[in-house]
Amino acid sequence: MAEQTFQEGLLCIVMHERDNVATLLKDVNKGEVITYIKGSESFQVTLIQDIKFGHKAAIAPIRPNEVVMKYGEAIGAAIVEIPIGAHVHVHNLEGIRGRGDKQNASN
Repeated sequence: MAEQTFQEGLLCIVMHERDNVATLLKDVNKGEVITYIKGSESFQVTLIQDIKFGHKAAIAPIRPNEVVMKYGEAIGAAIVEIPIGAHVHVHNLEGIRGRGDKQNASN
């Protein structure tokens, strides 16, 4: 993976091209705009919910059963539609690791 550079003042990070969530670096309120870098491009998303430090925000629409990608790895599957700017956590995500019925979901 290419070396990442970080800018002071960023509110979130996206570590891999396949990621569909950003990890927040501080508490961010509904209506605030987060800027993230993917590859060499910069993108912005307006949060539709308050999201706490360390939690995830959707940076792309995520459909039910779609794999949620963080740091280039599958971390679970959506159990409901997750719109851009929404909080992604245990209330709308299920684990898929170690489950025979979901084993190939990330492939």
